This record gives sequence, structure tokens and C-alpha cells, in this order.
Amino acid sequence: MAAGVASPGGLGAISPGLAQRLAVALLAGVGLFILLTFDQHGISNDEEVQHVYGRLLVDFYASGFADHSAFAYKNLYLYGGLFDLIAATLERVLPMNVWDLRHLLSAGFGLLGLTGTWLLARLLMGERAALVALVLLTLTGAWSGAMFTHTKDVPFATTMVWALYFTTRFTLRLPEVRSTDITGLGIAIGCAFGLRVGAVFAVFYLGVAVLAVAWLRGADIPARIVMLRRAVLALLPAGLLAFVLMGVFWPWAVLSPGNLVKAMTTFSHFSFQLDTILAGAVMKNGEVPGHYLASYLLVRLPELFLLGIAFALLAGLRALPTLFQSDAGRRAALPWLPVVLAAAFPLTYTLLAAPPLYNGIRHFTFVLPPFAVLAAAGLRQAWERASQWPRARLGAVVGCALLGLVHVVTLARLHPYEYVFYNGFVGGLRGTVDRWEQDYWGDSLREAAGLLNAYVAGEGPAARPYSVAVCAESLQGTVWLAPGLEVTRDWRVADFFLSPTHMDCHTAVKGRIIGAIAREGVTLAIVRDRRMLTGADREPR
Repeated sequence: MAAGVASPGGLGAISPGLAQRLAVALLAGVGLFILLTFDQHGISNDEEVQHVYGRLLVDFYASGFADHSAFAYKNLYLYGGLFDLIAATLERVLPMNVWDLRHLLSAGFGLLGLTGTWLLARLLMGERAALVALVLLTLTGAWSGAMFTHTKDVPFATTMVWALYFTTRFTLRLPEVRSTDITGLGIAIGCAFGLRVGAVFAVFYLGVAVLAVAWLRGADIPARIVMLRRAVLALLPAGLLAFVLMGVFWPWAVLSPGNLVKAMTTFSHFSFQLDTILAGAVMKNGEVPGHYLASYLLVRLPELFLLGIAFALLAGLRALPTLFQSDAGRRAALPWLPVVLAAAFPLTYTLLAAPPLYNGIRHFTFVLPPFAVLAAAGLRQAWERASQWPRARLGAVVGCALLGLVHVVTLARLHPYEYVFYNGFVGGLRGTVDRWEQDYWGDSLREAAGLLNAYVAGEGPAARPYSVAVCAESLQGTVWLAPGLEVTRDWRVADFFLSPTHMDCHTAVKGRIIGAIAREGVTLAIVRDRRMLTGADREPR
């Protein structure tokens, strides 16, 4: 099928076979990177409650469905528990730090997401462009760095790209139907619902694509109805499989007929008091403008990625007359419909509806894979259109390679906090100070706690335990602090203070800075010694 939609132009000297081997080598390299670095990350702000939810789901099944504590725990029942259920189950059998286990598992999902992106691009464009899409997503810190700690967002994005892959395969082959596509769709969409109700997007993309295929490939109304009926009947087993998997990983959703609707309506206006920052303007998450997501995509994606998207937009504009004028043109563009929808629809939704958002692109991480595929298509199209200028084309390839190398160096300098990568349009990480979200998950607190452990150990045996205030969830400090250092919620009495610099939290109390975690000249977290403070100086801001 890929050969039917791929172009022979490609990337010149790289043969399809070599491109495939390079892609497999890159995926293997990412896998090795995961194994070597998964235990270098701190605990995210939401991770404790997520894991408690997973443990409660395990209790639900272990009790023979009698223990319903999971469905009354905070608002976690509004989310599917696929990841947390797996993590809580593995916790019982694997002798390792549970938080490192979660990060290893999350990164494994990230690797699966890279694989799905590669396969989707290969299906549409062939091996060379698929390699480009894989490289682009790998170079994106908002994916390759986030995949360790964004234990809701990256697994959900992974299930969504696999649902997109099987949607594209299914619609490309209609009216032929293959059981592998049906099974893949059912598993992918079921697992997506097993993480977030936002999986309804995947159902929407599938429905629109099937309708479009039936309309454009049917010779007349009766033929279109026949094709649509065949597609719907073929999808019924996928729907059943998806429902079963959703019920397994998100049992609350199937306890009552209205629960799924309740989850969707709740998240459509879900908001709470949390500050975010956009181009230097601090605002409540419920007051963000519609361009919030678009603005963060423009500053978070690598320049090479954005260049590909720009070329893809130009190619789309050039194709518009053909789409409007002929059925042949619309049929040729049909395979791209699910990918275009997956990238454009969520972005358009945020532009028009301005939903509550924070943490930059975190909640819409699932748009990165389809955007990577479109960016690869844009670069491929630009390469082919420049065939009459071989020297300029060679220069462009060299320029892109150098730009990619710059991205790799930047990610290496940020390690293990690659997820705070920003592009040169805002001056990299240096340009984010007081202007854009930085280490919002407090990933750097693990390393900061290590600095405090070493500092206290260097002073020799202490006469008493020291108290430590943490500008984050208590667990984010407790897990990594040495014996004799105890986290306190009373910041006034704290002997030491650990804080990320995100949203100016590090200035909440006074004290001498005795350690700092910095990347690219930007401080991400600090350690303060407050033992010498007295009176009003001990009061937090």
C-alpha cells in the first residue's frame, strides 16, 4: 500500500532499504537511551495521586469488584487507568523503585509512539519520508524528553497515533476489510479510552474518514450506501473490542450509562485555580487566549520541524484548487484526511473555544505525531520541487542536517531535562525566563535533593533531623532526601528549601542559596539554607 502513495523522488542517495535500516537503528538507539537514563528523573506533580489511583484499581479487581474506593478518589475516576493499573501491577512483582519503574514504563510508551509515527509516515509516503518523520519527533524535546515523566500525556498520545495508523490503513483499503486493521483499531481506540475520554477525537477522525471514502469512491448514492454499510458492519467488532478494553482499564466509565458523557462534559469546561504564563503574561489557566496552544507549538517545536510544517502548509495551499475542481484530486488527497484532521482539528478547537490550558502543550501532546508526519511530507515535497536545482537542493540537505545536529547538541546539553527544550525563536531556554513555562513538573528536584544530601553530609553528623520545605508535592522531595532530612509543610520553620524556579516559586522564602540546578545558563531549581534566619525573615511570601 505504501508503494502506491509514495513518490520515487525521495531523498536521493538514501535508498528505501537504507532508510528502513536507519529508522530501525534510531528506534533501537532510543530504546538504549531509555534503558540508560530512565532512573535520572524526578517525580511529577500528579504522579503520586495517579499511582494511588492505579493501586486502588488493582484493589478493585483483587477484591472481586467489591472495593470501589478508586471511584471516589479525588477526580481520578474521570480518567482511564491503563497506565497506572499496569504500573501498580508491576510494582507488586518487580523489585525496583516504583517511580523509576513508572518512568521506564512511560518511556516505553514513548518508544511505541515513535514507532507508530514511523509506520504511519511509511504507509503514506514510503521509507525515506518515514525516516524524516521519525527523526523530527525524536528531536522534539516535548516528546523525547517528556516521555519519561508525562505518564498520562505520552501514553495517551501513543495510543492516539496507533489509532490514527489503523484508521488510515482501514480507509485506504476500503471496500476491502482486513481483520488485522479491525483488531488494531479496537485495541488502539480501547486503550486510548482507557487513558482519557479525549479518545473521542480518534472516533471522530475515523468516522469522518469513512464517510469521505464512501462518498468519493462510490459511483452513485446506492454504491456509497453499500460501501458505508460494509465499513460500519466491519467496524462493529472493533467497537466491541474497544468497549471491552475501556471497561477493563476504566471501569468507572461502564458502571453507569451516563458516566462517559459525564466525563466528556466535565472536561469540556474543566478548570481550577492554577497560574500559567504566555509570552511574559501570567494568567489563570481558565483565562488563556485561544492562541495559547498555537503559541507554545511555535516556540516548543524544533526549527526543522516548523520548517517542515511551513512547507506542508504551502503544499496544501497549492493543492486546494485541485481539491475543489476534481474528484480525482480529492481521491488522491483522501489518504491524508485522518492525519490532517488529527493535527488541525485539536488546534482549531483550542483557537475557537479557548479551553482552560496550562503547562504549554502538555495536554495536547497527542498532536505531535501527526504534525511530525505532515512536517516530513512538507520537507519531502520541497525536496521534490527543487529537483531542477541540484546544487541548491544539496545545500538545503546539508543545512537541514546541520540544523538537526544543533538540535541534538541542545538536547544533550539539557539532559536529563530535554522536555524544557525551546527553539531559537525565543532564544532557546534562556529566552524562557519570566516568559514561558519551564520545569513545570519539578523534574529537577531529584538532582536538587541530591545536592542537599551532599551538603548536609559534608557538614558531618547533625545534632537533630533537619526539616525541608519543598515547593511541590511533599513526595517529590521525600523520596530522594537522605535520612535525617524530613519534609515539612510548615515553610516558616523549615531549615532548608527545595524549589524549581518555575513560576517564581524559588523566591517564596528567604535563605542562602547553597545549590542550583542549571542548564543552558538558566537555573531550573535551587536549594536554600534557612537555618540562620530569625523573626520575620522566616516568614514565607
